[in-house]
Order: sequence, then structure tokens, then C-alpha cells
Amino acid sequence: MEKILGNGLTFDDVLIVPEFSDIPPAHVDTSVHLAKGIELKIPFLSSGMDTVTESQMAIAIARCGGMGVIHRHMPIATQASEVDRVKRSEHGVITDPFFLSPNHYVYEADKLMGKYRISGVPIVEYDQLVGIITNRDLRFETDYSKKIFEVMTRENLITAPVGTTLEEAKLILTKHKVEKLPLVDENGVLKGLITIKDINKSVKYPLSAKDSQGRLIVGAAVGIKDDYMERVHALAKRKVDVIALEVFHGHAKDVISAIRAIKGDFPEIVVIAGNVATPEATRTLIEAGADAIKVGIGASSVSTKRMIAGIGVPQISAIMNCAEAAREKGVPIITDGGIRFSGDIAKALAAGASACMMGNLFAGCEESPGTTELFQGRKYKVYRGMESTTYDEPDFTSLDIEGEHPRTSGVIISRGVEGRITYKGNLSDVLQQLLGGLAVGMSYAGCRTIPDLHTKARFVQVTPAGLRESHPHDIQITRESPNYNMV
Repeated sequence: MEKILGNGLTFDDVLIVPEFSDIPPAHVDTSVHLAKGIELKIPFLSSGMDTVTESQMAIAIARCGGMGVIHRHMPIATQASEVDRVKRSEHGVITDPFFLSPNHYVYEADKLMGKYRISGVPIVEYDQLVGIITNRDLRFETDYSKKIFEVMTRENLITAPVGTTLEEAKLILTKHKVEKLPLVDENGVLKGLITIKDINKSVKYPLSAKDSQGRLIVGAAVGIKDDYMERVHALAKRKVDVIALEVFHGHAKDVISAIRAIKGDFPEIVVIAGNVATPEATRTLIEAGADAIKVGIGASSVSTKRMIAGIGVPQISAIMNCAEAAREKGVPIITDGGIRFSGDIAKALAAGASACMMGNLFAGCEESPGTTELFQGRKYKVYRGMESTTYDEPDFTSLDIEGEHPRTSGVIISRGVEGRITYKGNLSDVLQQLLGGLAVGMSYAGCRTIPDLHTKARFVQVTPAGLRESHPHDIQITRESPNYNMV
């Protein structure tokens, strides 16, 4: 068997060759079809790491056209609740609205409204709409131990029939100066709800990545532990769009079994499987039923796997090889790890990826759940790899396929680190810089769309001298470009 399979190239080893172009950056199309029912306006996913993505990050990136993958390092019920927060944060028509009965207590309505940041709850008795309780009803109420029927609005309820459009609903809401419009059938049974907030959000966030019901798209990570199917069932109940089967080494028997089990119970849910770095692994997971393949072994900025275990494939080579195998089946590749600059995004897509999953570039954003720290007068956020010893998950006494920390003679072998990353502000500002760089790269390559990049873009391999030439040199920098100072 041949031992050396060839040269391995990563982002700094190549440049995209500029081509004839009549496409200005403002005219490129960064949308991508990730998998069935998953249409993204921007090819970005936030990583399922505990210092990167929870509901706040997932909402923010979905509103900008991408998708967040909520990490799995929390109890099942908590992760399911995080998914629910995303799905309920923005709707077109709410087909399964919250409701309470007249005999619930006011404090229960207040708790529900506070948890989901909503301004009112329909009141239903024997399936029929009998009232609504809103912030207006509670504004001067001091006794929250009352029953809801004592304070709710029940007279002159403003409703609309099933099938009412958002445009029609906006006219009704504006005319009657109310914020919520219950949809009822001919028998007065509650069938849906339209809110003025959701109408306004659709205008404010026109690029939002949404499902067929007008809700934001969200993914959730799962592993292959004993309770993983219990987790999947809980997530499916909360309408999760994507299950990301995240395992540190995806080319394994238990991963194949997990894909088959998930797709067997929930064929309609998109399954992203990984991580892998070879075409053989890519074909294996596709044959098992994966809808998209995540590529990247040891490329993360907080991974020490290549140093500790000597394992991995440089990321550009991994993407190219896996994308070629996936293209035969029409399955997309998602690159995961190693991206530092917007130019790396362009290179990853040109190599064959359909989307980029990123942790480092998003971990410093306001919306990430990482702890904020002040150090030497500057603001930072904590960012760590999920294989570091500072990540605390119980029962990591032996090495298994899911990447538990192996314990040898009482010594824990870590394959990741924890560190500080510069605070970057709001995610939308970071995305604007990344998208701007990607658009310029696509323009230089003469490519209007990401599929064009896949077929038309060419690379040139660079030497260490070429790499030095690619970065600012022979100058004392007094003002850095935001796009250069992303990490």
C-alpha cells in the first residue's frame, strides 16, 4: 500500500487565480441550497460549540441568512428549549400558538410571556377562542394570583379566518391598533396567530433563512452516546430543521448506525454527518443516508489533535477530495475549521464546499454564549475546543468514537485548548465584513454564484515567499482593515 498519498494543501498554500470578469461584487449571489428544505442566503453556519452557538447566536445568524447549530453540551430538555426559542422567535403564520385556559392563573401567563418574550397569549376553552391576555391587561394588575378569566380581554375580539395573508393581517392589525390577530375557523376554533412583530421582522430581516412555515431555520448537534436518540426525538418535537451528528472521527461503525437510526425515525429531518477528511469516509456516510457531510479533522484553531495524535488532512486538500466524492451523489460538503479570513471562505467554496461552519470568527461576537473577560484594558470572550480539558463533561474515562478524553494511568490527554478571543461586537457587523470579502473574491474569479466557483475557479500553489507577499509587508501598520483583523 502506498504510504504517501500526495501533498496536503491548506488555505495559506493556495490562491484563487483571477479571471476575466464582468461581475461586480454587488451582483454576486451568495445563496446556497444546503439540503432539502434548507435554503441559505449566505453560506455560513455557526459551530455547535458551547462558546459559540446557543439560541441568541442561532437567531442572529438565521436573520442574516445563515444557520446556527446549537451545541449539545447541555441537558436534553435545555437544548430542546433553545431550539424552541429560535423557532418561536419569528414566524409568518404561527400554526401552533401557545394558549392557556381561562382557569389558568395570571402569573402563569406572565411567566410564559416573559420566557418567550411575547406580548400576549390566546385563551382557549374546549378548543374555542374565548379571549386573549396581553401586556395591556396586566399593566395595572397587582394580583397575579387571579384566574385569567378575571382579567383577560373577551369582548370585541379581533380575529380573522384561516388563510388570511400577512398583507391582509397587517391592514387589520393597523386598523384596530392591536398587535395579535388570532386565526379561527367557522366554529371559532383557534387555528393560528399572526403578530405585528413578525410582520415587522419580515421587513427588517429580508434575508432571513426560514422554513416553509416562516420560522427561522435552526440546527442542533447530537453525538452517539446511549441517549442520543432520546435527544433527537426531543429536538424533533421542537421542530428542529437539521440534526448535526458531530463526532470527532466520523468514519466509524457507530456513526453509520446513528445516521441510519435518525433517518429511520425522522426521514424528513436533514442530517449533517462528520467530521471526515477522506473521500472514502464521505462515500460511506452518504451511503448511510447523510444529507450533507462535514469536513475537517484537526483544522480548528482550538484543536491540538494533529500535534497530539498526528492525525488529519490539510483542509483545502480534504475539501477537494471529499467534494469530488460527494459530487457523484449530489450531496453538499460543509467545511469545518481553519478559516481565519474572508479570503479563506472564498478558497473553501472554490475548493468545493457549499458552506462554511465557523467557530473562531463568531466566538468573539456579542451573541455568542462565551464568557466576557477584561484583560489588560481590552475586552475578550472565552473560546475553547470541545476536546480541551476545560470542557467539563462527566464520565470521560476512556477513549471512544465520540472523542472522550482518554485517561492513561490517571493522566488526561487533551486534544484542544481554551483561550481568549478579541471581542468583535455584533454578529451582523462581522458577517458584513466576511460577505464583503467573499463577494470581492467571487468577482475576481468571474463567478456570479457559489456553484460557479465550484466549476470555474482555479488555484495556484504558493511558496512561503508567496505567502509573505500575500500579507501586508514592509510597512508599519497604523490602521488595520477590519477584514484583516478578524481573529
